[in-house]
Amino acid sequence: MVANTPIQVPRDPLIERITVGAGLDAADDWIAARADARTIVITSDVPLASRCVKTGAQVIAPNGRAFTDASIGMALAMRNLMADLREAGQMSGGPAAFSPRDRSTFLGELDRTIRRLGRRSPDQNPGAV
Repeated sequence: MVANTPIQVPRDPLIERITVGAGLDAADDWIAARADARTIVITSDVPLASRCVKTGAQVIAPNGRAFTDASIGMALAMRNLMADLREAGQMSGGPAAFSPRDRSTFLGELDRTIRRLGRRSPDQNPGAV
């Protein structure tokens, strides 16, 4: 878990908490600089997703949508369009509320991604056991 300020997350030895500086994109910069083909990044931040996809990371939105080389361009375009519409007063509000279906979709995609990374050969997944 990477953030500008401490965030409450479950105490678990498998969860590492990283607090970075207070700069505008400090957390994004930290994540993108360390993302590689062995990394799973979970984010709804489309520009961060784009940066991580470019490094070869597996990127999943909290609703289970996978960001890929094939989908990230459209996701960025849609994000920019929606920002323009909100700025022009044509639209208000944010994304739909997180639903049980979103949770299920996310968990399924996370499981598939973990399995896919686990099947890579050792030279594709350095450090994997």
